[in-house]
Amino acid sequence: MDDKLQQQLDCLIEKYAELLLGTSDSKHKEMVKAYALYSFIAKSMPPLVKHWNEEYPDAKDAMKNLVQEIKELNEKHRNQKK
Repeated sequence: MDDKLQQQLDCLIEKYAELLLGTSDSKHKEMVKAYALYSFIAKSMPPLVKHWNEEYPDAKDAMKNLVQEIKELNEKHRNQKK
């Protein structure tokens, strides 16, 4: 991937994190990247995610926690906008 595309994708993730969570610092951007990638793979190849969850139960739990944290941050962000 070339540098220009990488920068543009970084801008996309930064804006997505900002809209979703109300912040786009590096920690939250990384959370959103993992969330987006996992969500996409789970929708496009469910058997792969099922296998991964079985192979790495600790990672499955960590991902569940990450998704829950993102949901909570999103809810807090939406409530602050009201």
